[in-house]
Amino acid sequence: MSDSKTPLLDELEKGPWPSFVKEIKKAARTSRKAKDLLGQLELSYKDKKTHWKHGGIVGVRGYGGGIIGRFSDVPEEFPGAAHFHTVRVNQPSGWFYTTDALRQLCDIWDKYGSGLTNMHGSTGDTVFLGAGSDELEDIFTELSKAEWDLGGSGSDVRTPSCCVGPARCEFACYDTLALTYDLTMAYQDELHRPLFPYKWKFKMAGCPNDCVASIARADFSIIGTWRDEIRIDQAAVAEYAEKGLDIQSDAIRRCPTRCMKWDGNTLKINDHQCTRCMHCINVMPKALRPGTDTGAVILIGAKAPIVQGAILSSVLVPFMKIEPPYEELKDLIEKIWEFWDEHGVARERIGELIQRVGLGNFLEAIDIEPSPQMITQPRDNPYIFYEEYYAEEKEGGEA
Repeated sequence: MSDSKTPLLDELEKGPWPSFVKEIKKAARTSRKAKDLLGQLELSYKDKKTHWKHGGIVGVRGYGGGIIGRFSDVPEEFPGAAHFHTVRVNQPSGWFYTTDALRQLCDIWDKYGSGLTNMHGSTGDTVFLGAGSDELEDIFTELSKAEWDLGGSGSDVRTPSCCVGPARCEFACYDTLALTYDLTMAYQDELHRPLFPYKWKFKMAGCPNDCVASIARADFSIIGTWRDEIRIDQAAVAEYAEKGLDIQSDAIRRCPTRCMKWDGNTLKINDHQCTRCMHCINVMPKALRPGTDTGAVILIGAKAPIVQGAILSSVLVPFMKIEPPYEELKDLIEKIWEFWDEHGVARERIGELIQRVGLGNFLEAIDIEPSPQMITQPRDNPYIFYEEYYAEEKEGGEA
């Protein structure tokens, strides 16, 4: 029989894949917190229930978010895990760190915490796992001295995040890094002091490939696009064909709107029918490139299934130029926040609010004109009436 103190957790180390148990055991060699975390986790598997208590508010002076409270219900048995709070550290745009910056973060965390980190959390923050209540102010002070800040948590703006954008990607249609930094600095109050009905997530994607999955994970998605024509290098297209790419099968037939033609010599694209899905550009990146009149499409309303089911984002603005100082974008954001603040109920995401009040009422309130790109499917109910019809009837004196 094994003399291991964690026989159930040991099962999670088997197999070729990485194991979080293995990493916690490494940390447990020098950290009492990590050692007691292992013990409590083994107990949870044995009892088939969590031993983290629900709820509990903790934080640092002046901030309403950034710390997630976590308390053990067996503190006498595992004192090192009695208070095991999560500290969210605002990540740099695009997750670009220097090695000095990473050492700085790890030194602070080795000094005060469990040594366990999560790079990165689902919102994008650097996550420190296992801070004690008495250590939070010291951690925050050291982070602040090193010019780091806490990220968002609770009913506030969560830490804005983005793809690597123009720093490494030639398809970026706007500077995602600059916009992320600007929004982070502009909305410091909204980020650190919860004042909304529920969470609000910004995600910036530089092109329709949407590498940060903003269409599924953000309340407000800003996805790069263009409104002129796809740039075509016919010589490079021919080179792809000569090297064996089946352009007809791999690009033309997979175009969702069938807007492309290939006669064996020349590639033609009807850009008016193109939906900017990026498939053809991904297949032939040396031959096709996004246009030069670039900006972003604004989408709204995605969320994971917590209170209600999952929702994907819907188009709100088909095209907007994304250039400093981003006044048009910020005006739109603040109109939406004003409407959400007035009409939203507790723990209601903006996407759920739009579903409840109706897209038409929402658009009217924030002064956005409806457009065909907002339609997700053709109308299947003929019994729909429009306000202008009623207005025409009144002017004509009809009943």
